[in-house]
Amino acid sequence: MEATVSDERPAPEGPATFRDVFGQSEFRALFAANALSWVGDYVAKAAVTVLVYQQTDSVALSAAAFAVSYLPWLIGGPLLAALAERHRYREVMAACDLVRMALMVLVAVPGMPPWAILALIFAATLANPPSQAARSAVSPQILDGDRLVVGLSVLASAGQAAQVVGYLIGAAIAAVSPAAALLINAATFAASAALVRFGLRDRPPAMTEAHRSHLLRETGQGFQIVFGQRVLRAIAVLVFSSSLFSIVPEGLAAAWAAERSHGLDSGAAQAIIMAANPVGYVLGGLLVGRLVAPARRLALMRPLAVLAPAVLVPALLDPSPLVVALLAAACGFAVAGLVPVANGLFVRALPDGYRARAFGVMASGTQVIQGGAVLATGALAEHFTIPRVVGVWSAAGVVLMLVAALTWPRRETVDAAVEAAEKANSTAAAAAEPRPHLAGRGAAPATAGERSGDRNRRRHAVT
Repeated sequence: MEATVSDERPAPEGPATFRDVFGQSEFRALFAANALSWVGDYVAKAAVTVLVYQQTDSVALSAAAFAVSYLPWLIGGPLLAALAERHRYREVMAACDLVRMALMVLVAVPGMPPWAILALIFAATLANPPSQAARSAVSPQILDGDRLVVGLSVLASAGQAAQVVGYLIGAAIAAVSPAAALLINAATFAASAALVRFGLRDRPPAMTEAHRSHLLRETGQGFQIVFGQRVLRAIAVLVFSSSLFSIVPEGLAAAWAAERSHGLDSGAAQAIIMAANPVGYVLGGLLVGRLVAPARRLALMRPLAVLAPAVLVPALLDPSPLVVALLAAACGFAVAGLVPVANGLFVRALPDGYRARAFGVMASGTQVIQGGAVLATGALAEHFTIPRVVGVWSAAGVVLMLVAALTWPRRETVDAAVEAAEKANSTAAAAAEPRPHLAGRGAAPATAGERSGDRNRRRHAVT
């Protein structure tokens, strides 16, 4: 791996620490805001399914209430994410939080008909793509070098932990009062908006008025840069491939537990299988991100890519739910060691003005692939046993990952892509710097600390 990939030039002192990452006040605010909104999201998902089921006694409508939150990514994720590029990231995140807060309060109004609940949930989740795209784009403006990789790992691990915590809290509160759970979600969005508004610096939009065209054209440019640039395309293939199989045990957990509980309570078996992958991801993200040096993480990318589906192949032997959970956790651990490093390289090889749009492409692709994988394996499980489906699907994933690993770009190609992006970003940063003779009347000059900080950020961007 070291002979073919050059993402970072690690500092002599080794990997960045959690103290390095959380020592940045802006990252602390971003992390807290996202953790709150993520937990609130999963609390709301659990509560809405209960609320709709209570009102309709329909499993299909209850499932629809859960699934509707994914629709914006599927039908317009890249387009909605492109909006974030046009505006200040801080404003986009805060505005999206406030919109979701207001809509969640409406969902909690007693007597709201099921069709209105579904419509409001759909409207609220339309804010997810631009909000998450802005968060992804602002992260490299806050952290640099190996701190960015560790920060991305921490954010991803927090998202997985929020899923487990949110579902548990949401299910417990919803059993007593679904409306209360929804109001808690609204409160998390309000707190997130405040943290973003007062905890992050106000930065100009990545796309100026002069660079705007049609929103559809701008969205298309996001696809072009992701799939038209060889290094970004290779990373996209690696990330999409990992999504293709890692979600399968979680997606088939209910049927797997019902059909093959091996003496365990089916509900407990389902919970164990569903929670295993997120737990493994949290452990992998924290341990690999913190304890493994940057160069070693790069060297581990391709072996972990192959290992992630390989650990699920023993499902062919029809193990107990506990063993299935261990296999799923091992898969999550391997994916956590792979994806944050890939994301860090993706950010470094991507020009600043395309970050939100590229995120929209990647996030939407991941959602579509995960949904398609669950649908495909679910359909196969109608004709074959679940252990056989998961085992063979994972074996095919090993072959796919081997191809992705063997076709990874050469070191020179990766270096050239990163250097081209850094040059473009440095040029754009220099062009955006105000000139003293052009400053408007009454404009406050930058302080020495701000000028020093800007120089440091530019220097770190090209190390």
